[in-house]
Amino acid sequence: MSIIVTEKTKVVVQGITGEFGARHTKLSLDYGSAIVAGVTPGKGGQFFEHGAHRVPIFNTVADAVAATGATASAVFVPPPFAADAILEGVDAGLELCVAITEGIPIRDMIEVKRAMLGRQTRLIGPNCPGIVTPGTGPDSAGGCRIGIAPGYIHKKGHVGVVSRSGTLTYEAVFQLTSKGLGQTTSVGIGGDPVNGTSHLDVIKMFNDDPDTWGIIMIGEIGGSAEVEAARWVKANCKKPVAGFIAGATAPAGRRMGHAGAVVGGAEDTAAAKIAVFKECGIENAVTPSDMADALIRAAQARGAKLA
Repeated sequence: MSIIVTEKTKVVVQGITGEFGARHTKLSLDYGSAIVAGVTPGKGGQFFEHGAHRVPIFNTVADAVAATGATASAVFVPPPFAADAILEGVDAGLELCVAITEGIPIRDMIEVKRAMLGRQTRLIGPNCPGIVTPGTGPDSAGGCRIGIAPGYIHKKGHVGVVSRSGTLTYEAVFQLTSKGLGQTTSVGIGGDPVNGTSHLDVIKMFNDDPDTWGIIMIGEIGGSAEVEAARWVKANCKKPVAGFIAGATAPAGRRMGHAGAVVGGAEDTAAAKIAVFKECGIENAVTPSDMADALIRAAQARGAKLA
């Protein structure tokens, strides 16, 4: 099984005709993702063509959903307009909106979160690499790739990955694949302080998924999301979990990459989060190169299998 998306998920790309959106739409089509529509206001009636693929373009998400039955979107819309693009997907009744855009103003995202209360749409991101459910074809093709993560490093299997960092998501996935351990789904939740889906949301889904046998959780300095998830794991999760916290050498009070990676207090530091991981029975990866091995150690300690 997988979580959130499958190879049958129908995807609309918001911003399909922009340089970045077009590039990753092509990669997702090559991967086998069901990209059924694009949205660019003013270009409705045109087509996005790539190889044998001819994807219709619509002026609005509502039109795209009505015509194609799409249930998910990828947002490749510039920051000033991205919040409205997310809300357009919400109003169209999408089940999932994956916001790749970096630099959306925090105030805009606060308004988005408020407007989404009680709605059915799940938001992943913003400022995230997206989500990949690997397929069974060569280089894991035939699954579902929404976003910018490299599909070919994935392998279908039994490990779930959730991360605030895009590049560390790829690193964990590549390590697992190199060791013959595949993934059910890899979810990059983004590093902004106001986002949609959290570590805990994803870990609960992995915990409920019988095909996910182990979990890698990647966090960083700033905020309390990793601590909240770790304490839930201690109380509820029987599967092996490994974790890595980035930012151990970051000076207090200085932004380090992600907008959410700011140490505001003693509990926001890497050392504090690592201590909670250890307290909660999560195997800590000492360096980024240790993430897959840390999960293997966690599985061996529990007598659990990962493949």
